Amino acid sequence: MITRLSQLFFRTLREDPADAEVPSHRWLVRAGYIRRAAPGIYTWLPLGLKVLGGVEQVVREEMDAIGAQEVRFPALLPREPYEATNRWTEYGANLFRLKDRKGTDYLLGPTHEEMFTLLVKDLYSSYKDLPLSLYQIQTKYRDEARPRAGLLRGREFVMKDSYSFDVDDAGLAASYEAHRQAYVRIFDRLGFEYVIVKATSGAMGGSASEEFLAVSPTGEDTFVRSPGGYAANVEAVTVPPPAEQDASGIGAAHTVDTPNTGTIVELVDVANAKFPRADRAWTAADTLKNVVFKLTYPDSRTELLVVGLPGDRDVDLKRLEAAVAPAEAAPVTDEDFQANPGLVKGYIGPIKVVDGVVEQHLGVEGPLKLRYLTDPRVVAGTAWITGSNLVDTHMTDVVAGRDFTADGVIDVAEVRAGDPAPDGSGPLSLARGIEMGHIFQLGRKYAEALGLKVLDENGKLVTVTMGSYGVGVSRAVAAVAEATCDDRGLCWPRELAPFDVQILAAGKGEEITATAERLAAELDVAGVRVLLDDRKASPGVKFTDAEVMGMPTSVVVGRSLADGLVEVRDRATGERAEVPVTEVVAQLIALVKG
Repeated sequence: MITRLSQLFFRTLREDPADAEVPSHRWLVRAGYIRRAAPGIYTWLPLGLKVLGGVEQVVREEMDAIGAQEVRFPALLPREPYEATNRWTEYGANLFRLKDRKGTDYLLGPTHEEMFTLLVKDLYSSYKDLPLSLYQIQTKYRDEARPRAGLLRGREFVMKDSYSFDVDDAGLAASYEAHRQAYVRIFDRLGFEYVIVKATSGAMGGSASEEFLAVSPTGEDTFVRSPGGYAANVEAVTVPPPAEQDASGIGAAHTVDTPNTGTIVELVDVANAKFPRADRAWTAADTLKNVVFKLTYPDSRTELLVVGLPGDRDVDLKRLEAAVAPAEAAPVTDEDFQANPGLVKGYIGPIKVVDGVVEQHLGVEGPLKLRYLTDPRVVAGTAWITGSNLVDTHMTDVVAGRDFTADGVIDVAEVRAGDPAPDGSGPLSLARGIEMGHIFQLGRKYAEALGLKVLDENGKLVTVTMGSYGVGVSRAVAAVAEATCDDRGLCWPRELAPFDVQILAAGKGEEITATAERLAAELDVAGVRVLLDDRKASPGVKFTDAEVMGMPTSVVVGRSLADGLVEVRDRATGERAEVPVTEVVAQLIALVKG
């Protein structure tokens, strides 16, 4: 079936949409693939649906190849299963909640672990029924606070989620590996550069967790990798703690006057001027910075958390939020300081001298009853300059384990290029990526909460162990566009392109029109997907639109036809070749069919 551009429901735009932040968003709108309906919500036009369908086809083929079976759940879901796993609360403001006319609570599904678990519980009861893998490709809903970047972070999106069900951990490991290899094949076929990184499980729970990231400078996720093969999402990087130190030769902690030193830089300058070291200069790494955050839990509870870390590092908010999930973390405000006068802004420290006696000030033993967690580098025996909880005053020779004890360890400091990889495989480099897939070994969290058990071979009830595996299907459309577009428009790989060939009738005259129609018909009969630009528009408009729309190959039927030639253009390379009109169909069939 030949698709004629004169009849296609689309419109190209000459200007970028006002809210476009990344190239994929700009070109998908300008080329007539999607249209904005509301913030973070997009309408798919015919061209966009064809690309989306191509991604879905790749995903289905690879999931079917590992024996997974497709199902389809509703998007409108009951409250009770999500309450049983506590995610009705834990999802917080990201959950779209609603009531029906009877006042019954429902939600729009952000993910479907609970529903898959209950479905298997309803139908299966024996180890003989397992292993089992089920999947769906379906629209999800999350109330993103800041939807951005078009399809890359929206409130409504298409996702493939699959789940494996096994009797034991060995079965889970095999199912996880099968899904992992399927994902490798999926992303190899989609045709963009990606990396597999260690990741955190977050609110999903479970043990092993990996992300598939499309490498892109516009990506929201930061990841690290080393020359020796270590790769991790920045939230999952762990800092090996140094060995404990002998502090027997360090004198007692004491206060020093440090006027106007509300920042680490100011403190280091004053320290070197007023009490210099004999062996070297003080640096920011010698200071213990204490940063206060307010944690807000899904049930609206709040808590203050103080993070102590070397002064040459800052807290990475994404790493912090991953560590304290499902709570949300935000720096405290001036109002928070006023409400907690024991916290002296710029001079916070873990101890305080009262009547000449050093007292633990922060943590469970302290009067403020807030949590104090320290960076892994703050090990027993390390000595620091830190705040004294008095304005214009700090303390020096403050020794961890001797003068103060934190409530625990939290690994949330920024990761820097050049930091050693946790596995010793070399220095880390940082890059950015788009999360395209995430796989988890969920274990028994959801099965236990919802009572999914089967009889094992000995007739004993055992809890099923599960895996969860997601692919961002609509996000993949944007990721491919992001990786392949240029300054002229989209540039689709052939497997995902809406059409294999775009034929442009670029000129007036019955012969040009008839030849373009004939070439399109012959290609269509051969199974080549053809888009015929038969509009009554100028050649310049047609050429520009063809580049913006991004079909892999264009054929221009124009002035050269008088010499028996047509022009074949390759969108990716920009190469152009004049081909005899009598040979072009055979060449294009060979090109498309491989």
